[in-house]
Amino acid sequence: MTSAICTFFGGHYHYGLGALTNSLYAHGYRGIIFAGYDGPLPPWAHNLETKDGCSDFKVADGLTIRFIELPAIVNHVYYKPDFMLTVLRELCPEVQALFFFDPDIIIKCRWAFFEEWVEGGVAVCQDVNGSMPDKHPIRNAWRRLLQPHGLEFRNCFGDYFNAGFIGVSVRDVSFLTVWQRVQTLVQECGWTSHFDLQGERLPFTCRDQDALNIACMATECPVSPVGQDGMDLQPGGGGYVMSHAVGVSKPWRKKMLVNTLLKASKPSSADKNFYSYVRHPIRVFSTARFLLKRIDLLLASAIGRYIG
Repeated sequence: MTSAICTFFGGHYHYGLGALTNSLYAHGYRGIIFAGYDGPLPPWAHNLETKDGCSDFKVADGLTIRFIELPAIVNHVYYKPDFMLTVLRELCPEVQALFFFDPDIIIKCRWAFFEEWVEGGVAVCQDVNGSMPDKHPIRNAWRRLLQPHGLEFRNCFGDYFNAGFIGVSVRDVSFLTVWQRVQTLVQECGWTSHFDLQGERLPFTCRDQDALNIACMATECPVSPVGQDGMDLQPGGGGYVMSHAVGVSKPWRKKMLVNTLLKASKPSSADKNFYSYVRHPIRVFSTARFLLKRIDLLLASAIGRYIG
């Protein structure tokens, strides 16, 4: 199967992009990573080749990052289905499958697993707050709001999915148009308030992610979900597919030892996995900075073992 990957990044998230790329290379991915960006390009991207308005960075033999400047829109998280459709229809129409990864994800398994996964349907992962029964009042509210606009709800799920990763085969590309339609409806109708049990605000807690879950309920395509182990989100770690550094504090910005001593917050599985993929083929940090961060992580991990 011929596949491609896409992602978004901006600012300090270039550290995550570098580690994600290294983990993909280590596990066998070869091809193009379409990286939409906002702001400056990464300091580690050298000797770029400009082509059709894009900048190509050759990471290693068989692996290239193609940097594509994102349009000046309010929030790029709503642009994921649009970007994926652009890649499939215009930038890389020959591929058979496309995968989107947030740049705070590391992959942990052989690349072929992902290509086998999408043969069974749209690939999604359960979120950290991953339980939402089919008759949950929020799902019922989604149906009540969107059915009058012609959206048909066909599927029942008990899981709530994370929007940091999605994989589709070209057979299931219509899923992206459904996701795109939901995003458009939510914004055009002004349904941008957060859910509030004590008020009358609308049932959207994480609007881009809610839209992905609504699309799963409405699509005619098969959906192939995995649990929290798909992103290393279950208590105690132990995931085998990816490791997702969810939350505001990212591994490359954390002061590990300070967090452990002052907050009793020991390094997570995502923190440790990130630092396993920052040296090759992309040197995400200078040698000196890497050593300092590695020492910080090791000390925090050693002390963390004694924290209840």
